[in-house]
Amino acid sequence: MALSAPARAAEPLALAGRYQQGGFAIGRTAPGAQTYLDGQAVTRASPAGFFIIGFDRDASARSTLRVAGSEGETSRTLDIARGDFDVQRITVGPVIPGTASPELEARIAAESRRKAAAFASRSDRDDFRNGFSSPVRDFRVTARYGGQRILNGVPRPPHYGIDLAAPRGTPVYAPAGGVVLLAENGMLFEGGLIMIDHGQGLVAAYLHLSSVDVLRGQSVTRGERIGAVGATGRATGPHLCWRLKWRGRNMNPMLLVGAQTPV
Repeated sequence: MALSAPARAAEPLALAGRYQQGGFAIGRTAPGAQTYLDGQAVTRASPAGFFIIGFDRDASARSTLRVAGSEGETSRTLDIARGDFDVQRITVGPVIPGTASPELEARIAAESRRKAAAFASRSDRDDFRNGFSSPVRDFRVTARYGGQRILNGVPRPPHYGIDLAAPRGTPVYAPAGGVVLLAENGMLFEGGLIMIDHGQGLVAAYLHLSSVDVLRGQSVTRGERIGAVGATGRATGPHLCWRLKWRGRNMNPMLLVGAQTPV
């Protein structure tokens, strides 16, 4: 996959990224400059001048980025390529929904609130500027980002993570620096779950872990062990489900691995 080349460093705005559905752009501009995506104010550049924007799985074909700072104002139009997503069409007999007990419903709601609060983190960190590596060293992809099932003609929610299969106990490493927002064993759906703030609304989640080796509030560095692959929660076999969100937009985390950043 071709990587978009960074703009010239002499320009008011330098950009690099993968401009496609599920992708991203990392920019460098005047420190503290305000960024706008499609007319909406999103984040300010860090003290070093870095910022990130993310594109959802269903992002439109074109986005407008505007940056206003001490060096003036500039805009860029970004053409967003369509993603290549797996789609399965399945026809089955009538599906009879189950009924959860009040206790189970309360647990699901409480855990959902905690995850939503973590994904809502909006720190001014810029750990993303130093790039990402894979959280698992040796793996097999068993479910790609963006895949979707259409059940009896009704689209199901897409798979917003990427599943990396590896033996139980395989180390999981922080792909980039950040601060741990959530570190829990025994979540109903996710089992062992770690969520890390990588800065400016970029939050990653690591699911189904057999061990959680970090604590909430702990700072981690790229390549530091944070846990181990497992099959906890709702999982059929040992794997890491890796998810990434930027301000509510579901991104493809593998697109950041080895990606170029502006200098």
